[in-house]
Amino acid sequence: MSNPNFSYPFSAQDENEVTEAHVDNQLISWRKLLLSKAKLKASSRTSGLMSGFAMVAMVEITISEKDVLPPVLWVLFSILTTVLISVHVFALMISVCILPNIETIDELHGNTYAGQNGAPKTLPTDSPHLKLQMYIEVAWIFSTGLGTLLFLIEIPVLMWVKFYSTSRPAAVACTIIMVPVCIVFVIFAIVFYRKLIKHKYDRSSHEIEEMENLAKQLSKSNLTFSEGMK
Repeated sequence: MSNPNFSYPFSAQDENEVTEAHVDNQLISWRKLLLSKAKLKASSRTSGLMSGFAMVAMVEITISEKDVLPPVLWVLFSILTTVLISVHVFALMISVCILPNIETIDELHGNTYAGQNGAPKTLPTDSPHLKLQMYIEVAWIFSTGLGTLLFLIEIPVLMWVKFYSTSRPAAVACTIIMVPVCIVFVIFAIVFYRKLIKHKYDRSSHEIEEMENLAKQLSKSNLTFSEGMK
């Protein structure tokens, strides 16, 4: 027999906290979707620009018969240019394949016409960005990390090919400038990546702590409800 003095254990505060947790979860999901979208857009723009520059440099470079270059320099230039273009084209291909699917979900979510006609709101889970997260990260790293480093290395190599026979001091000056630039870029990439990982870890720890507190509160409310039904 139920207790006549028993009141329903889920107070308005409990319901508000559950609602807030659901809203926070939705915000986190949309944040991940928009972050994936931004990464793919940045990757496509960066890769398109750098791969185009490398192809133009490879095609437009003019070497006369009087220019005698070491075979090692030819091989280095051809390998570096090929790898640079391949990395950026691969990142561009991933962005072009995945980005339309994410943008469609994002556009449908804010489409007023769909809302007026009673169509259900789209959810972040409708987008394939979570299942394809590994490919998105690969495109991001290839475009902004590995691809940018290869692009910086390509510049002094191109200067050596261009000025080897005419002005070696110009090629040496370019190399002296680009070596510290590459070192600074690598240091920045490592520091930025470590800080980003730490930020993600702190956010995840905070979210897990909030979920644990909510689970404890719900468990306590369920226990109170069970005792009240006796």
